[in-house]
Amino acid sequence: MLTCDSKSRKNPSPTVDIIIECGGRIVLIERKNPPHGWALPGGFVDYGESLESAAIREAREETGLEVRLLRQFHTYSDPARDPRQHTISTVFVAEAKGTPVAGDDARKAGLFGQDALPGPMAFDHLKILNDYFVRRY
Repeated sequence: MLTCDSKSRKNPSPTVDIIIECGGRIVLIERKNPPHGWALPGGFVDYGESLESAAIREAREETGLEVRLLRQFHTYSDPARDPRQHTISTVFVAEAKGTPVAGDDARKAGLFGQDALPGPMAFDHLKILNDYFVRRY
């Protein structure tokens, strides 16, 4: 029998990802931890933290960049998007100036154009970037 008891329900975890525009290119990080691959900067939202604050924090922690959020882009919720657990990611578009420097759980950070994306990409981030490149203007 189903109940309304919150202990009997399992909910997806909220995350954020940030498409950081920098000098006409996009900032990507290479992940230190599984799942390995290149990814948009991002991560889990802390309890008591807004999505916007989480996006700014994660960008700073993983790239060393201070970003200015431009807009919310889209929310991605496919239960298979993260092999570790079910997450729902709100993706932001932001801008920054400077050179990204890998930090936190990033092994490398770099700037990439649409025609020169590194691989392999982690999570569903190639889909997110393809959506962005089609709808960015």
